[in-house]
Amino acid sequence: MAPDAHTSPAGGSPGREAAETEGTVPDDGSAKRRRSLRFTPPGCWGALLLACLSFTPSLLPRGGVLQGLICGISATIGYGLGVIAAYVWRAFADREARDASRRSWRVLIVCAIVLFGLAFGFGQYWQHEIRELMGVTDYDVLAAVASPFLAALVFWLLLLAGRGLRRLYRWLARLLRRWIGPRAARVVGWVVVAGLAWAVVSGVLLAGFVNATNEAFSLRDDETPEGVHQPTTTLRSGGPGSLVPWDTLGYQGRAFTGSGPSARDIGAFTHRPALEPVRAYAGLQTADDAEARAERAVADLQRAGGFERARLLVMTTTGSGWVDPAAVDSFEYLGGGDSATVAMQYSYLPSWLSYLVDQSKAREAGRELFDAVYDVWSKLPQDKRPQLFVAGESLGSFGGEAAFSGEYDLRNRTAGTLFAGPPNFNTLFREFSDHRDAGSPEIEPVYKEGRTVRFTDEPTAGIPPEDAQWNGTRVLYLMHPSDPIVWWSPDLAFSEPDWIGQAPGSDVLEGMVWIPFVTFWQVTADLPFSTGVPDGHGHTYKAAYVDGWNAVMRPSGFTPQDLDRLRDIIHPVG
Repeated sequence: MAPDAHTSPAGGSPGREAAETEGTVPDDGSAKRRRSLRFTPPGCWGALLLACLSFTPSLLPRGGVLQGLICGISATIGYGLGVIAAYVWRAFADREARDASRRSWRVLIVCAIVLFGLAFGFGQYWQHEIRELMGVTDYDVLAAVASPFLAALVFWLLLLAGRGLRRLYRWLARLLRRWIGPRAARVVGWVVVAGLAWAVVSGVLLAGFVNATNEAFSLRDDETPEGVHQPTTTLRSGGPGSLVPWDTLGYQGRAFTGSGPSARDIGAFTHRPALEPVRAYAGLQTADDAEARAERAVADLQRAGGFERARLLVMTTTGSGWVDPAAVDSFEYLGGGDSATVAMQYSYLPSWLSYLVDQSKAREAGRELFDAVYDVWSKLPQDKRPQLFVAGESLGSFGGEAAFSGEYDLRNRTAGTLFAGPPNFNTLFREFSDHRDAGSPEIEPVYKEGRTVRFTDEPTAGIPPEDAQWNGTRVLYLMHPSDPIVWWSPDLAFSEPDWIGQAPGSDVLEGMVWIPFVTFWQVTADLPFSTGVPDGHGHTYKAAYVDGWNAVMRPSGFTPQDLDRLRDIIHPVG
């Protein structure tokens, strides 16, 4: 961090600060207090600029608390950038820092009041527009009013933390000068302090948070969801004769095998005789590692007759083992119940946190489960094999992709694939999107003229390119323009992505622009709340599964009216 310049009236002179840097002035308590209160005009201008820009819209509606956090973080970054810019300018101009005049402070204060007030007002207007766009009615006026005060608190705390690191660096540099030269001491001091800060944040704070969260959710994993009961059918894991005991399935596993449409439910929809779907699952407590859990889940699938059904679905879960009921229920209804689904758990963590820290576990689970299924499936006579499908939502799509090398592999080894809300770091998703056909937008790319892989945010409106044939295996990605899981990337901090520079999606404001650093924190803050919006927006995929599976499976005998009824079953409105 560069030395502060242009001190406020509350601070000391630049000469004294330079002397303190060299260790020639005693660092008494009063000096420390004065430095804690010191601000610089360049830093304040930078903080004001980024704080105002933080009110610009991002993908999802923001409450007051979230806006305060984003504003405070952005202001801190802006302050640091302003200080660094002034430091670099003085270096090129070859002059020392000078005290700011009272007039410059008065101009800054007046501009801050006017500009921040305008930014706050426009921010409330933009948030209203986003809520209208998504049908969100919740709005906490008190939290919105309190957001500037929360931002000031966050800014102050982060600034104190940064100055504490700078003080540590100065102390270490003075200590090292006893043995090495001044320049080397400064370099080594910064390296040590930066490394220590990174180790504390990533190795202590983050690791401690993840471990504590993992422990908390592991306790919940022993519970059973309200209204869910142990299956009484042999067609479900945890039921009679199952190779997977009920108490090892975990919270989400019990929800998966203890619920879902019955043969009667499916028959009432199709008006035809239906079968009871097969559901197999393995929890973290079922076996010690991913390979063993996959083998146990597939063994139970085989025991229940899953390989004798017409369609078999390999479903990669999210971190906690959650399977979106809309995804599997739609598959079972459209398949007339003549289907089987297998899944397994690989973490205790909730989806948004698993998305950040459990990527390797998701990859391993997806690969092990599909390989275990494919090993049994490929040995069956060709006329006895069920159609093999793959699906996954969010981190589940990341794990589901891990079993395949590319488009041809998906086409040759599956009958169809449906991925929803793919994270931006998905290997195949990035390959298909980055190499999309010229002229197609990133929010709805066209890959290889749509011969195998296609993308859509609204399958009921048609899947582009609509004028091209889509024969053989179909691979479909469902992704909303407002889904932060799809668009979040560290690259957002420094480079503008295509999806912002191009025409916005149907549920994204035209006023959204890319701003260095600010957009990254805005989209990052959207992640934990990505499912807290109505269906069809953000990371909420419900009714879209009906039309997604209808496109991938191509079942016969269903009219548009039937699909309307099924959407109401999968996701009742009102």
